[in-house]
Amino acid sequence: MISILGISAFYHDSAAAIIIDGKIVAAAQEERFTRKKHDSSYPFNAIEFVLNYTNLKLNQLDFIVFYEKPFLKFERLLETYLAFAPSGFKSFCSSMPIWLREKLFQKKMIFNKLKTHDNSFNDVNKIYFSEHHLSHAASAFYPSPFEDAIILIADGVGEWATTTVAIGKGNKLEILKEIHFPHSLGLLYSAFTYFTGFKVNSGEYKLMGLAPYGKPKYKNLILDNLIDVKDDGTFKLNQSYFKYATGLRMTNEKFNKLFGQKPRNPKNEKLTQFHMDVATSIQSVTEIILLKLTRSLFNEYKIPNLCLAGGVALNCVANGKILKDKVFKNIWIQPAAGDAGGSLGAALGVWHIELNKNRKTNNNKDSMMGSYLGPEYSENEIVKFLKHEGAKFEICDENKIVEKTCSSLKEGKAIGWFQGRMEFGPRALGNRSIIADSRSTTMQKNLNLKVKYRESFRPFAPSITSDDVSEWFNLDCESPYMMFVSNVDQKKCIKMTKDEEKLFGIDKLNIKRSEISAVTHVDYSARIQTVHKETNLKYHKLISEFKKRTGCPVIVNTSFNVRGEPIVNTPKDAFDCFMGTELDILVIGNCFLVKENQNQSLKKDYKHKYELD
Repeated sequence: MISILGISAFYHDSAAAIIIDGKIVAAAQEERFTRKKHDSSYPFNAIEFVLNYTNLKLNQLDFIVFYEKPFLKFERLLETYLAFAPSGFKSFCSSMPIWLREKLFQKKMIFNKLKTHDNSFNDVNKIYFSEHHLSHAASAFYPSPFEDAIILIADGVGEWATTTVAIGKGNKLEILKEIHFPHSLGLLYSAFTYFTGFKVNSGEYKLMGLAPYGKPKYKNLILDNLIDVKDDGTFKLNQSYFKYATGLRMTNEKFNKLFGQKPRNPKNEKLTQFHMDVATSIQSVTEIILLKLTRSLFNEYKIPNLCLAGGVALNCVANGKILKDKVFKNIWIQPAAGDAGGSLGAALGVWHIELNKNRKTNNNKDSMMGSYLGPEYSENEIVKFLKHEGAKFEICDENKIVEKTCSSLKEGKAIGWFQGRMEFGPRALGNRSIIADSRSTTMQKNLNLKVKYRESFRPFAPSITSDDVSEWFNLDCESPYMMFVSNVDQKKCIKMTKDEEKLFGIDKLNIKRSEISAVTHVDYSARIQTVHKETNLKYHKLISEFKKRTGCPVIVNTSFNVRGEPIVNTPKDAFDCFMGTELDILVIGNCFLVKENQNQSLKKDYKHKYELD
């Protein structure tokens, strides 16, 4: 038996993953344990979890691999500061001490951190380092169902690379082309995230969610001034408009002058039509670049399969456009596409590249186990906790749980659904989810404002049984990880009136646009999750029962948390969120809880518990 621990840490979304004899066994993000969103610290708790889950001691591991190479990253920082000197001196002075004190000597630091798990651990030679984009590429290709594939990685920046092209065949993975810092599609998108008043490395999905409310008025302004895009999708950013290379901000005064406004201050400035149009424009530019890249890659290599990873691969709207383009026959996207997934890719890279172990594909199914790779809790553990809290609950068998939950969905209840193993990656996929009736015309607004405590424009995903997806959406492939946006089938849509078509921005939100209005975006699209018996039988049963009762195989699925909070991990996290929000029902394992039956003294102040992201 060969066991390999992968680690990502120190920048954002720290995580740990473990594979045994090439099989993905367990993975989790540190934020779920510490309750600190995008936690970048050493993933002590995540490592403890994967070790305990596999019943392995640290000394028993064969390899421990970090997802990037700190010396290469340090080289990039130094060369960048020298290239832009004397600009960026302040940033240089703030970043260098921690690099010289800690980050540069990461092998020693990781070794010392590992000893906190087991003081007897003494083999520093077990610690390896992968390159950042190689880790991403390995996470994208090796779990995919493809024997061969083109791999496209796009993010902010790794060591030097911001965009990488690789080819995977069997167990081989070869990096062929790269675009280097400071030219970065991810950082361009993050610059607009910052400009519209959202947090960088956190709010990019908000920018994407805002885009349908605007018009691409500034698309040409961006293409003419900020970025030079070639026919093959390669690009260069005009650095005179940005400060991220050496500064502590993403953009500068020249950028502000180009758009006629300063960055929005989220504390005292509301979103306006201008910000919506800006969001639409940068989303459109991102799609143009990615479509040019993917088309040119197919024309060059003629491989029908595409794998994606890196933070930009979480842009499910752009992914939907690539899918609709039909240049590639098949597309697979790593569900933990960001830095967290780098921990898994680093481990898989050691297995297949370093050890040259064979790879087997499995009947067009990936090897991610539905991405249900985190902790799970037994009924005894759940019951013990609920009794300790003084909660009032009913224990049911699985069929009764499904029936009672369906009845609550039909009644318009907002339900916390906590089951099985926690998901790995940023999406709740039916085990740590808030669920509701997709047919409701008020559910989107109510869930956003009364449960999630977030902006009303934020969309929700539909969960639908895999057998029914083609009847409700213009999607002809599986989407188990919510990585594709596609249009609602026209037969299910409701055409807007002439007066409704004249509306702008957020005014569009309350229009009933389809039979499943709670999950239909203002542009008639949806971010789809297809649910499969093979990976989540209980969730599949629930949706099937809902279809049986209503004729609709679609329910709302959003992550079980509030704004600024990581997705719930433990029964305690779930119960606290339940008692701190206007959720009506909590289904945790086979325990059924009704809010109005709970002791009022158990209520939590959840609205101000987490820092708004």
